[in-house]
Amino acid sequence: MRVLLVDDHNLFLEGLENLLSSEGIQVAGTAHDGFEALNKARQLKPDVILMDIHMPRCDGVSATRLIKAEMPEIKIVMLTMSEDEVDLFEAVRSGASGFLVKSLDAEEFFEYLKDLQEGHPPFSPGLAEKILKAFSTQDTKPVREAMQEAPGDLSPQSACDDSLSPRQVQVLTLVAQGQTYRQVAATLSISESTVKYHMGEILNCLHLQNRTQVIAYAARMGLVRPEDSV
Repeated sequence: MRVLLVDDHNLFLEGLENLLSSEGIQVAGTAHDGFEALNKARQLKPDVILMDIHMPRCDGVSATRLIKAEMPEIKIVMLTMSEDEVDLFEAVRSGASGFLVKSLDAEEFFEYLKDLQEGHPPFSPGLAEKILKAFSTQDTKPVREAMQEAPGDLSPQSACDDSLSPRQVQVLTLVAQGQTYRQVAATLSISESTVKYHMGEILNCLHLQNRTQVIAYAARMGLVRPEDSV
């Protein structure tokens, strides 16, 4: 995996580059604002971009929109201090594959990168809860727009003919609460690979594409209430 790092703080960039390199992840380059990120993405063609949001000249959300319009194959994950709902929804709507906060510890951070490589968009648990609460309070428009899906795609009719198994309902509920696959595995006393298998079956059955849609669907179906995610 070749990664482009984008942040306007040199010390953070240097530390993150060293951290990734220590785990054998190739850092293709660095950039300090959105415009530079666009140019570097064109030159370097990274697999993944780790992008800050609040930067001078061109912010991370605008840069994500520009890069995804030109190079949709590049996965962009926001890595930021912001947990603002507007930033979250705008980033996902602009094409971001995930949204992580800088307060993560190194082990969690690499676990999320592993999820990304396996096709599971990474969202910090607290941010997943914000999406859930937005749906549960009927503030659905920004989330639906963010997922670029029609409201009908989240309706009960999108489910498969056969009901989810009790174990799949458990997995779905815990993921919707914002737990990582590792946390779900620990909660249910099963392996992480089993959790991922169940999630793959759930996504196929419900015709969903990513964790954000799983959260939305679970809230819509009443599997999770706002107080459950506190």
